[in-house]
Amino acid sequence: MNSFTTELTVDRTPEEVFAAVTDVRAWFSESITGIATAVGDEFSFIDKSIPTSRIRVTELVPGRRIAWHVEDAYLAFIDQHDEWTDTRMTFDLTPSPGGTTLRFTHHGLTPESACYRDCSRGWTSCVNTSLHALLTTGVGKPIPKSEAPEGHLAE
Repeated sequence: MNSFTTELTVDRTPEEVFAAVTDVRAWFSESITGIATAVGDEFSFIDKSIPTSRIRVTELVPGRRIAWHVEDAYLAFIDQHDEWTDTRMTFDLTPSPGGTTLRFTHHGLTPESACYRDCSRGWTSCVNTSLHALLTTGVGKPIPKSEAPEGHLAE
């Protein structure tokens, strides 16, 4: 399965990268409710211009790996609104000569997915721009809060 993957290397320890990834409000979306710091935690976001989701943390290996499962999703901008439901995201951290390499994969987001073009661009921005900024400057560039779309998930 050709799932979407992007990666970055930053001059930070794996533990620092791990801590940044689990601070989802600081780099992913300002509209996030809930937390992502322990296995079983859930967080949600509701936004009129991006996928709306409820995500559960399924794996945390400090300094090495983070995994999420999309419990529920609503993508208002495509016909198959639940395309993200039951997909997974992983963050694999590897020490490298330049610090730490983070490899992000959205398993189930494939080139055949209706939202692939827009969602892969969104993930690239969230990971390679916002998370990178959080790691290198201390301030991420999360998606700003906005109004909920029609038919959004209940919090």
